[in-house]
Amino acid sequence: MTDPTTSTDTPRDMAAGAIVQTLPLFEMMRMRAATTARRHRTLGFAAADPGSRMRWVNQFTHTHRRLGPDDREVVSPNNDTVYSNAWLDLSAGPVVIDTPDMGERYWTLGLLDAWTNPFAYVGRRTTGNRPQRTLVHGPDWHGDVPPDVSQVIASPGDDVWIIGRILVDESPGDVDEVRALQAQIAARRLDGSDAAMRVDTLLDGRSASAPEPALYRTIVDAALARNPVQGGERLHWPVDDDVLASELPRVFEQLRESEQAHGRDLGNGWTLAVEVRTHWGDDVLTRARVARNFIGALGIDEAMYPTAEVDADGQPLHGSHAYELRFPPGGGPRVGAFWSLTMYRRSDCLFVANPLARYSIGDRTPGLRAEPDGSLAIRLQARDPGPGSNWLPAPPDEPFYVVLRLYQPQADHLEFRYAYPALRRA
Repeated sequence: MTDPTTSTDTPRDMAAGAIVQTLPLFEMMRMRAATTARRHRTLGFAAADPGSRMRWVNQFTHTHRRLGPDDREVVSPNNDTVYSNAWLDLSAGPVVIDTPDMGERYWTLGLLDAWTNPFAYVGRRTTGNRPQRTLVHGPDWHGDVPPDVSQVIASPGDDVWIIGRILVDESPGDVDEVRALQAQIAARRLDGSDAAMRVDTLLDGRSASAPEPALYRTIVDAALARNPVQGGERLHWPVDDDVLASELPRVFEQLRESEQAHGRDLGNGWTLAVEVRTHWGDDVLTRARVARNFIGALGIDEAMYPTAEVDADGQPLHGSHAYELRFPPGGGPRVGAFWSLTMYRRSDCLFVANPLARYSIGDRTPGLRAEPDGSLAIRLQARDPGPGSNWLPAPPDEPFYVVLRLYQPQADHLEFRYAYPALRRA
């Protein structure tokens, strides 16, 4: 797909450019509709009508278990953490986030603005694991900060998506410990009251297809009023409805192209689809592609997700073959937290069911075995390679891909100096 923001000679070009620029706003509002709760634990339903678009914001919802092959809501899910999710509406004032003592555990709350910029973090890497209070406010607030607040985060707009990740180990009872930690995460007003409020999301967040022009314009206009463009970006909006109607399906479909074809080449068949830190800058086309395909991705200082779809010979990975991924002695991933390698079917981007119930393998996997020379070899194949092997089961007789998740990647990765080993036919 050519960059439509660089060509504005025709109404069609102008419409495509406007869609690419504003699509992150629409997709974020769609995700808000899809992931906010209809029911508050004490205040009840946001609206009596089951078909209402009213939802609760400024409250956390949680998943309490790691995802498996029967979970189909999210593509390329991770198998390392559980999630805590909140949408903040800062139009009525700041929201204070309380988080408990996390011990030595990895955790992060990543804050995204309405343009999908991952502009701030709370967690192990940035603020530590102690109990803390974080005040998040919008661009128009200038009040006094209470003395018990640990840090203040200024949001560029009134809408913020918080995506929390908390590491879960395979040890007995760890899921219950994490559930207890999640229960202590809360969103409050400055006076200590529940910050929950109702919002009309205006759309059905379950549909990922191109919307009707009137709905797209309504959502984008409402989001723009609350989250203006930043950093000198010039917005090409509005656009004629007739042209918008013809261009919405085309742009939405073109942005579904494989993101790996546009990512950074890391060598040996590995690519990095998402390469943002805190702001997308003027790269509005990549911002739109990521919003369409990987919305909610963390910045690379917090986590990197190198992906491999081909082997050492450039051939697509396929379950009819066996592969080995070998990290040389002392040459494993360099991370401040942990790393894992996760297997997905190419057909639906979901986990591969297998007898071990193992969907990822990494530095925390029980029984992980190093070779006598200190190297680490991981076997990726459908059939059990036998005792003593570090086995990541692959789907039989169908294509697959793997994601190497690096949490708190160190300088070798961030500066793109790390030599990623190729997947070789075994």
